[in-house]
Amino acid sequence: MVKKKGKDTTKATAKAAKRAKAAQKIERKEKKKVTKSKDDFEDDDQDLESILDKIQREWEEAHKVTEELVEGPPSRRANATLTACPNGNHLWCIGGEFFSEDGKAYFYSDVFRYSPEKNEWRKFVSPTCPGPRSAHAVVATPAGGGKLYLFGGEFSSLYQNSFHHYRDFWCFDISTHSWERIETKVRPTARSGHRMAMWKHYVVLFGGFYDPGIKTNYLNDLWLFDTQEYKWTKIELKDADRKPSPRSGFSFLPTPEGILLHGGYCKEYVKGSRPVGIMLDDTWFLRMTLNTETATPGKSTGDPLTLKWERRKKPSTAYVPSLRSGCTMALWAAKNLGVLFGGVTDEDTSEETLESVFHNDLYGYQITGNGRWVSMLLKRPKKKGGAQKKKVAQPQQRRAGPEDDEDDDFGEGDEGSGEEGEEKDEKPSKPPKPAPPPKQSEPPEDDIDPDDPALTVPLPRYNAMLAVLRNTLYIYGGIFEKGSREYTLDDFHTLALDKLDRYTCLKRSEIVIAEGDEASSSDEDEDDEDEDDEDDEDDDETQRDETESVTVVGEDEEKDVDVLEPIIEEDKDALREKATAFMGVAKDATRSPEDVISTPLPGETLAMFYARSREYWAQKAYGKSDNRGKMLRRDGFTLAEERYAEYKPILEEVERILAEAGLDEEEMRKGAAAGPHGTSGQSRNRR
Repeated sequence: MVKKKGKDTTKATAKAAKRAKAAQKIERKEKKKVTKSKDDFEDDDQDLESILDKIQREWEEAHKVTEELVEGPPSRRANATLTACPNGNHLWCIGGEFFSEDGKAYFYSDVFRYSPEKNEWRKFVSPTCPGPRSAHAVVATPAGGGKLYLFGGEFSSLYQNSFHHYRDFWCFDISTHSWERIETKVRPTARSGHRMAMWKHYVVLFGGFYDPGIKTNYLNDLWLFDTQEYKWTKIELKDADRKPSPRSGFSFLPTPEGILLHGGYCKEYVKGSRPVGIMLDDTWFLRMTLNTETATPGKSTGDPLTLKWERRKKPSTAYVPSLRSGCTMALWAAKNLGVLFGGVTDEDTSEETLESVFHNDLYGYQITGNGRWVSMLLKRPKKKGGAQKKKVAQPQQRRAGPEDDEDDDFGEGDEGSGEEGEEKDEKPSKPPKPAPPPKQSEPPEDDIDPDDPALTVPLPRYNAMLAVLRNTLYIYGGIFEKGSREYTLDDFHTLALDKLDRYTCLKRSEIVIAEGDEASSSDEDEDDEDEDDEDDEDDDETQRDETESVTVVGEDEEKDVDVLEPIIEEDKDALREKATAFMGVAKDATRSPEDVISTPLPGETLAMFYARSREYWAQKAYGKSDNRGKMLRRDGFTLAEERYAEYKPILEEVERILAEAGLDEEEMRKGAAAGPHGTSGQSRNRR
């Protein structure tokens, strides 16, 4: 029995040793596993850090802003924006368009900054900047180190057969020179020629136009963007409330009490008659009031803002500008004064001719009270002794009443001319025939006074880019017409508004305006046009519109045939180029009827394409197949489907371009539904 007990003890000891050994083995495995996991986590952390570092480098590369010192102002362009820096001594010029003499149009997306103290221009290029455009709107705010907000604009297709309007919204950070696109679910519709103003922390947008391809639709909707909450709100007014009529190209100036609106342009469409341009000279004030009532728990405070349109009575006394469009007004904040320069007065005399008078006069509108126009004639310097040399008459401002000596004082005087009562609504009337400026004989050189300020006045023009920085007015570019030719100017002038002594030309125009180009007959215009316009003889638009320049977006050469060839496999850049050019020729009226009917349009679905080309494909199938009736139509649909599939890569890329431009799917469909027709053919710059 003793022996047996000894054997049991030995076995128990062996089992315990075996268990201990197994436990040690498991412990070693666990330690090894923990060590391995720790190493893996460290590797994962290192991988994540490298990934984040790579993402950061790629983002910085994509948002890298290049700054370049350039000679002189931007290249010749029209319908760009010139904006005074809200918290510095700079001017910002963004975008624009230029129509060359060979019938090409170039759209720009570059950003220029002008420093008056150094007389220096700098160009900023960012990969994330808005697309090339013109007729957009820009407004500035000093908040957050200085911001510029941009909305809308347009670029056009080849020969301006169609216009593509933007509805995107961007913010430019002045301190970092970088762009940020602001995406909101609710926003204004696509448009051009609108205006924006900054009131407290609100961006206020009004009007503009949209051209879907049939006729130009002018707008008079009112929108607010809250820069604190980052959201758009459409202001809904009651039917009984008064408001400005639809228009574009008007002046829109902010004041502490609200926003001043003056003038503008629109087209009047009457069934059975050709469209007629309407110049507007009415003045409105959008009174804005913040509701500062403190919120009561559980009770709504209502709308934070109250808005009301007030129509101002037309002043009946001195210094009222003549009726015109394309006149630009900038705000001289120190005097709460709107400064208006230039413009054009058109008389639509017949279907073939359009008589125009261009202006280079200067007017001031005192915004306070009921508003009034004041004199801004240049002041002749006083001579020290001796007889003065013979005067050269400077352009006179039209006066609607007796002179008022107090009108020269911008900051003081009565609050306005006329009572506070509003005018009765008037339908815009056709303007009287403009009287051309009086022709003056050239005085002998000995009689010219070199100190005469009238000699420094810039050329007449319309759509000039205007901005006021502190007490200085800046005028850049604009458009001048002589006979059948249109000149885009590139001169740059300044005027000290507190002195009104003389204009200073910082950059003279290199444009040579032909002296003999006075005639504007339709015969001469037709001789200057390409044969492509022969099919448009029955158009209801004026000959001036037919001679307007043409448009290429992103292409230097026309590609009527090559572009319409199906593209199956192309790299992204090449496909983008083909799609951009395709947008131009897709609605080119000079193409053959067969080419037009057999080519899908941008934004057109297969169903839409087949619906408008059913008969064409049925005839094609008839020559290739023995089927008839329903089977023949099925064969025709198959041919149309194959044709559509060939163009599908281009069409999808076109839709991406339009989506980037801010057009939604419904607007693309509307553009396609307009069919392969031209636009209403009206002048781009007038509208």
